[in-house]
Amino acid sequence: MREEAKPGSYAYLLAAFDGWNDACSASTNVVRHLLNAYPSQEVGSIASEDFYDYQVARPMLCHVQGKRSICWPETKFYEVSISDATRLLVETGPEPNYHWSEYCRQSLHMAEDYEINSIITLGSMFADCPHTRDLPIDDLASDDASCDTEGHSGPVGVPTVLDAMACQAGFSTESIWVSVPQYLGSDECAQATLQLLRRVSSMLGEPLEEGDLPMKAEHWKAQASVLIHCNDELADYVHRLELESDSKAASLIPEAVDTPAGDELVREAEEYLKSMGGQA
Repeated sequence: MREEAKPGSYAYLLAAFDGWNDACSASTNVVRHLLNAYPSQEVGSIASEDFYDYQVARPMLCHVQGKRSICWPETKFYEVSISDATRLLVETGPEPNYHWSEYCRQSLHMAEDYEINSIITLGSMFADCPHTRDLPIDDLASDDASCDTEGHSGPVGVPTVLDAMACQAGFSTESIWVSVPQYLGSDECAQATLQLLRRVSSMLGEPLEEGDLPMKAEHWKAQASVLIHCNDELADYVHRLELESDSKAASLIPEAVDTPAGDELVREAEEYLKSMGGQA
């Protein structure tokens, strides 16, 4: 039985899905972190039979208390106790293979049952970005009047479909995506998870527990740096990404606070990129 809403509280649904939308497990690891860091309880699920291709999302053989059982792919909902002012419902599971509209409708029915005010979807994607800088975060909020958003055009995953249907149903929505360096492969990226968690913390207005994520993020950076030092070609590629990142950051500095150092940074980046183009 769900807990009644407290006077003055605000309720969020936070959703992240395994699969195409979850590079390096960065977004679903935010949910796993919250479930480990705070008191939580499972409060619902979406049955798997109608939504999954079991040759793609295969059932797993599990051992519980010495007994074997089949664990089917499934989307689950958890109540997470953050504070009296903030009620958090989280949704996580593999991205479904079939019937996305019905799947999202069932998700929104759960949100309605729990009197959710705002829906936040999380995602992570591979991109050309350096591990030595803050990873890029895209924050796409829906327009209350038209549900229009700016940004990505092209193929989408179930977080985007859920976000669109939620907006049409009258929910406030926000979609947060982090980019992870594609040159480092698919190992877990604690830095991306940490940055998503901090963005969620800012949205909730709550200082969320970070646990050992900062330490894991530093370890991830250290491992990446070792890899770069062992490969001159990769080191040159990362240096180019650093210059592109710094040039973009410098271009966002307001003219009123522009500095000679910022101008020099832009010039250095432009000269380097021109030289790389001449070598192509």
